[in-house]
Formats: sequence, C-alpha cells, structure tokens
Amino acid sequence: MKLEILEENEGAMKFIVSGTSVAMINSLRRAMMTYVPKLAIEDVDFHLGQIVDENGKEYESVTPLFNEVIAHRLGLIPLPTDLSTMNPRAECKCNGEGCSLCTVMYKIDKRGPCMVYSGDLIPLGDMKFAPKLDLIPIVKLGEGQAILIYATAELGTGDVHSKWCPVCGAGYKYYPIITVDHKKIKDPKRCVDVCPRHVFDLEKEGLKVSRPQDCNFCRLCEETSGKDAITVKADDTKFLFQFESDGSLSTGDIFLYALRKLQEKFEELHNVLISSLEEGEEKGSNSKTEKKK
Repeated sequence: MKLEILEENEGAMKFIVSGTSVAMINSLRRAMMTYVPKLAIEDVDFHLGQIVDENGKEYESVTPLFNEVIAHRLGLIPLPTDLSTMNPRAECKCNGEGCSLCTVMYKIDKRGPCMVYSGDLIPLGDMKFAPKLDLIPIVKLGEGQAILIYATAELGTGDVHSKWCPVCGAGYKYYPIITVDHKKIKDPKRCVDVCPRHVFDLEKEGLKVSRPQDCNFCRLCEETSGKDAITVKADDTKFLFQFESDGSLSTGDIFLYALRKLQEKFEELHNVLISSLEEGEEKGSNSKTEKKK
C-alpha cells in the first residue's frame, strides 16, 4: 500500500491510496466517522425563573425555542479536543463522576435583545476548550428575555451519536486511468473545452492529461474526441480519498487515530480467529481420542 498526500491543512485533507481494495478504504472511512473520539456537550442545565442583572433589571428565563432544541444545537457545536490528555468518562480514574481529565464545563449567560452564538459558550476553566467557530447561531433573545445555561461536555464516538463524529464529507472514488491516442483525436481543443473539470491542457506536443485526479468519469472527452481516441477507466486498486474536519480535531490527528484504531480492530479479529481455530482443532482431537477408546 502506498500513500500520497495531495492537500493537508487543519480543516481538510486529500490523498491518494494505491495497492489496496474498496473494503480496506471503506474501513478507513468508517473508522474516521465512528471510532475517533471528540468532545461534545451531553448534559445541559437551564436556569428557570427570573434573572436580575447588576443594575437590578429583571429578565425572564424564556427563549423562543424549546430547551430540547437549544440542547440539541449545543451538542452539535464543534469543541476543541485534546486526545493526548482527556479520557472517556467510563475509563477515567474518577469513575465517571467527572473531572478535568474527562469533562469540560461551559456556561452561557446572555440578556436580550440579542443573538446567542457559539462564541458565548464560555469554558469554566482552560480557555483552550472555547469553540473555534464563534458565529454559529443558537437562539435569538427578545426584549426582557435571558438565558443562563451550564453545560457538560465529554468524549464520545460517532457510533453512539453523530454529534461525536469529527469528520464531514468523508468519501473516496476510484482513481481515473486516462489514455490518449493523439493520432485519432479529431479536435484536441474541443476536448479541453468540453471537460467540466479541466483535466486536460493543450500543449505543443498535443493533448496532455494534467489533472487526472479531478476527473469525475463523465466521459464527455470520449464522446468528443472520436472512437477510441480517449479512454477513461477506473483503477480498482487506487483511490482518491478526501475528508474535512468539523473543527474539533486536526485532519492529521483524525487520520492517524483512525489508522491506529483499525490496526487494533484487525488484531482483535486475528486473535479471535486464531482462538476459534485452536478450539476447533482441540475438539477434533478429543473426538478422535474418544472414538479410539
């Protein structure tokens, strides 16, 4: 298996994987979506009753939305996650009671009229857990309305709830194999113009396949170039993979964690198969011994 990274930054990654199969590349995609943990808000406490500000003005703890809707929106806000120091609550030394190693507390305290954004979600402790995307709208408060919330965030994975899925748009496609027979092409310039993804360039030597990874298999070039002048096929051992991070983790961290998790899963499967085979051989030898007796 060979890996070639085409693009990589905090928010997105694109790479080519060759010498593998659809099953393996899809396992990587599913591992990113379901096995990589991230922080997300799980519990939300809403203050009920009147709220009095420092000037003695009274506000009512009401909003235009149900509390359940606001809690759902809070759960979907991407929160910065530090996998090197944080643990899942069930595996933490605090036995799930909640501590700085497994839990992050947040607060929202706003008075209307105003729009409440994700940037108003303030961590009670280390500010490194403040949301990076601070303009996600949560709820709009009217005159005399206020909201006071305490929220608890913990690690989770996407196989439990989609709010713990750290990736967006994770997908792959077969890598295109584009061959050009220059002697058979009727109009090279038209082939360049008709391609919606600008895969070809026209040079002195003729038509050149400059960006094969951008091909979407529309095959307009085949129809335009003439019979067998251009052929577009898919390499079933080579794939173009791309995904985006929701902002909670860097794409590099997501990619490496998913690979490690896949390795663990394959080792578990290998051990189970070996154990089953050994158990079957043991039962077979015992039955032969009983027949001899």
